[in-house]
Amino acid sequence: MKKLKTLNKISQTSLSPADALSLLKKGNARFVDNLQLHRNLLEQVNNTRDGQWPMAAIVSCMDSRTSAELIFDQGLGDIFSIRLAGAVISDNVLGSLEYACKIAGSKFIVVLGHSKCGAIKGACDKVELGNLTGLLNKITPSVYAESTIKHNRTSDNPAFVEAVTHIHTERSVQAIMEQSHILRDMILSGEIGIIGALYDVETGVVNFLDDTLVIGRENFRELHEAEAVTV
Repeated sequence: MKKLKTLNKISQTSLSPADALSLLKKGNARFVDNLQLHRNLLEQVNNTRDGQWPMAAIVSCMDSRTSAELIFDQGLGDIFSIRLAGAVISDNVLGSLEYACKIAGSKFIVVLGHSKCGAIKGACDKVELGNLTGLLNKITPSVYAESTIKHNRTSDNPAFVEAVTHIHTERSVQAIMEQSHILRDMILSGEIGIIGALYDVETGVVNFLDDTLVIGRENFRELHEAEAVTV
């Protein structure tokens, strides 16, 4: 099995946003095929003791099946993993992403939703429970935005849950662009990239949502022109 070296400042700097995305895609392919790279984790502990140079930041759900390091076959020091129920975007998440990209040099952001998400199901069913209520309220707009399914708009309908998950992931990418001028400027300048993706808990496959990919101002313009034509 191939052994991968830990990222350092030089190797991180040499990566483009497109390179980082490609590495994540290849990592997921290895994960699905059960061909994970061999890593000496204790060696990586030693290599990162004086600093870290992750190539990407992944915003994902706290679901026990959605560990980004495993899903993308990455080692210690390779990615920032920001996890909370429903992968909702908040000031704390934005601040973490700003640190990851502006301070620590990460080149890419992935917002990773997943199938059969309990937080999405809770929002679909209008669950209220202590502090969880406020978190689920951040998903509720995506529930109302889903308009193609007219009947059984609850967690009992897998198609409805998946449709809401897709919308929520797209809206989360938009929220990052809209709510952080630091990240937006970096994305539009091509310094970093961003994309939404959906993880299938049954197969291990990550499906990247190409219509949410933004790397640079030209790409952003083309994306919005396409949306305008569709509308």
